[in-house]
Amino acid sequence: MNGKTVLIVDDEAPIREMIAVALEMADYDYLEAADAREAHALIVDKQPDLVLLDWMLPGTSGVELARRLKKDEATADIPIIMLTAKVEEDNKIQGLEVGADDYITKPFSPRELVARLKAVLRRATPPGVDSPIEVEGLTLDPVGHRVTTEEGAINMGPTEYRLLQFFMTHQERVYTRSQLLDQVWGGNVYVEERTVDVHIRRLRKALGDQYDHLIQTVRGAGYRFSTKAA
Repeated sequence: MNGKTVLIVDDEAPIREMIAVALEMADYDYLEAADAREAHALIVDKQPDLVLLDWMLPGTSGVELARRLKKDEATADIPIIMLTAKVEEDNKIQGLEVGADDYITKPFSPRELVARLKAVLRRATPPGVDSPIEVEGLTLDPVGHRVTTEEGAINMGPTEYRLLQFFMTHQERVYTRSQLLDQVWGGNVYVEERTVDVHIRRLRKALGDQYDHLIQTVRGAGYRFSTKAA
């Protein structure tokens, strides 16, 4: 598998099945949901890399769900491709206006779907997710799962690695403890907020004197990764 997970949201099981087969053949992991409520719970909990979202869903429509996802900071960056049987121009415009990254009209071929999906993922993937990211000589390689400096490798636990990866791909922004719990631990994991402080301390210790200043405490707000003086 290439490590990417796609959530298929469609109320028609045969369509979900057809898409699942295409994704499997293209080496993607996938999740399935039949309606907006189930989809939203999976998105918060599993943080998929992309959502294939049917326009016409029972209850909350696909467009409504897309609007909700794009308004929420925790899910706003997840790319969305709308699946629609509607070919009218205004529907396509409406889908793009609420923040969908692309749309594909039914019926579509699995090959076309996978090609569009790859293109959207390429545009949406920042350095540090698929390719190495470097800050002041500190390099995180997500493929090799390594953190190195000019002096050599830095050893750290898996949680500290995920924290560092999140910080390095979201620089110069303050995150509260609860936001970090959602983004790094996952939305449905029940962990004390103070746990974040423990892992921040461990991360700073692993980074050592040369790099611990990059992880800044913002009093009364949370934490930020920054190359600028606090």
